[in-house]
Amino acid sequence: MYSLSFSVSAIPLYNKNGCSSSITTFRKLSFICSSYKLKKLSLLINNPCYNNNNISIMSKCLKSIAIFPLLIHTLCFLLFPQLLLSHDIGGFVRLPARSIIITSHQLSESEPQQVHISLVGRDKMKVSWITEEKHTKSVVEYGTKSGEYSKKATGKHTSYQYFFYNSGRIHNAVIGPLEPSTTYFYRCGGSGPEFSFKTPPPKLPIEFVIVGDLGQTEWTASTLKHVDSSDYDVFLLPGDLSYADTQQPLWDSFGRLVQPYASKRPWMVTEGNHEIETFPIIYPHGFKAYNARWAMPFQESGSTSNLYYSFEVASTHVIMLGSYTDFDAQSEQYTWLQNDLANIDRSKTPWVIVLLHAPWYNTNEAHQGEGESMRKVMEDLLYQARVDLVFAGHVHAYERFTRIYDNKADPCGPIYVTVGDGGNREGLALNFKSPPSPLSLYREPSFGHGRLKIVDETRAYWSWHRNNDTDAVIADGVWIESLSRSKACSGRPDQKVVHEEL
Repeated sequence: MYSLSFSVSAIPLYNKNGCSSSITTFRKLSFICSSYKLKKLSLLINNPCYNNNNISIMSKCLKSIAIFPLLIHTLCFLLFPQLLLSHDIGGFVRLPARSIIITSHQLSESEPQQVHISLVGRDKMKVSWITEEKHTKSVVEYGTKSGEYSKKATGKHTSYQYFFYNSGRIHNAVIGPLEPSTTYFYRCGGSGPEFSFKTPPPKLPIEFVIVGDLGQTEWTASTLKHVDSSDYDVFLLPGDLSYADTQQPLWDSFGRLVQPYASKRPWMVTEGNHEIETFPIIYPHGFKAYNARWAMPFQESGSTSNLYYSFEVASTHVIMLGSYTDFDAQSEQYTWLQNDLANIDRSKTPWVIVLLHAPWYNTNEAHQGEGESMRKVMEDLLYQARVDLVFAGHVHAYERFTRIYDNKADPCGPIYVTVGDGGNREGLALNFKSPPSPLSLYREPSFGHGRLKIVDETRAYWSWHRNNDTDAVIADGVWIESLSRSKACSGRPDQKVVHEEL
């Protein structure tokens, strides 16, 4: 509950007049109180100012939600200070991002909210949504004409509790088989608004949008607006989604913020450090909210965990690795990755890309070396399989490397790209190491998003789009050749590759 105690204690409640500057803060606190079913405070937001009586009511509300979290916060600070000071690493302090956006639910308890879709196999889609009403059915009706739903699928539902928070009913229903490159219209729970999505193409070309460390700030809204300004097929997110950090109502707010985008294109995600949400003894395993809200198709790829999986779409094999679960050579994730890579037919699937959260290569001063232990264990697997690109988040800046293997430039290694600049609340990682490494070809601490357009079996174009006020500026771009079509890299790795020492 650290984030809740921080939100309550760190924001000034009054200005010198005790009134106007506190309006925004009171609204945020009202959202938290109402999310925890504490209605008295939420009634105060209609007043233009707050008298002493209202402040007294607020104090009672804050006491009811804050005393226990504050005690926990103090205990955690004394026993685990490194958990609470992660925003200041090695003396590096990020500049603040723009304000957090709180997105509330204005409709009835039975109305679907936080709607998002994800790919399941080659011709199915999972529709996920939440209702506050506990008796709503997990049904999706869908068809190829607006308002006409010729098919129906019934799914399952779940819910979870985290300290005093109880989630709504979380629904998941798989629909299909679906036709490729086709627009479908659907509604959730047998009523409510109509949504639509377009299925990915059956073959190349295909375009991915890749954004890490998204959050829910004004920068997030800018990034998503820029993403939506040009069409694409699949959204990939390498960790750090909501930045709820145990403050569960922020998971709901995030789901509502991204619904306009995540309901019309499949979102495929993997976890970051802000999804862990462990607490000693009570929640030792973590990822409770993430696994309940963002269920990915891990079983279909033979994985035993929602924290790592793979899927194929339009001649492209996408692997989502887990930076915050076991990855050593004896782990289930390592064994799964070995098998998953071995089963790829590069004659039919010429492109292989990997996403994970903590970067294996990084010349920013922030988060130095945090992906190194995973790199030492798994890098050789990716290299021998001729993985084309590896995308990471975590570092709040953009950086593109040359092809690398074992800290050396290598024409048969993956291209490594860091895109942890979606719009997080912690600000940008401004400082890069000096002098710059010759392995790092482009680096910039700005918010933005990336696009990977795979044109055919041989060529792809990667571009990074910097947020620039109302426009998204293409700041970096490069054509990429698939390693599966490279004659120099087609043989055994230990025989065909000459390493370039740098």
